[in-house]
Amino acid sequence: MHVPDQLRYSTDHEWILVQDGRAKLGITDYAQDALGDVVFVELPEVGSVVSVGASFGEIESTKSVSDVYAPISGTVVEVNTDLDDGPERLNEDPYGEGWICVVEMSDTSQLDALLDAEAYRALIEG
Repeated sequence: MHVPDQLRYSTDHEWILVQDGRAKLGITDYAQDALGDVVFVELPEVGSVVSVGASFGEIESTKSVSDVYAPISGTVVEVNTDLDDGPERLNEDPYGEGWICVVEMSDTSQLDALLDAEAYRALIEG
């Protein structure tokens, strides 16, 4: 499984990339592999407020429907509308073209609760 070193991770298998006070969010390579072929993504709405640990969307695959949980609290400022027509991007490029949304963080101290790449690797290995 690919686990980029520059990202932070939740135990629910979401990743976060912090840039200029904003957090780009997506699901990990491990999560997309476990889901199987993604066929639909329910995106949050721009302007909606997300709370750490709360569901903010769903991913439907050929195997199941899974919630996506916010690893950080804040306001959604951008969503990846390319996923509407190409949900398979989550499988093909989960850390690039498969990002889900960007959140303006309301409490950056919540980043301290997230895993670094080494800790996330330990989690998924076992």
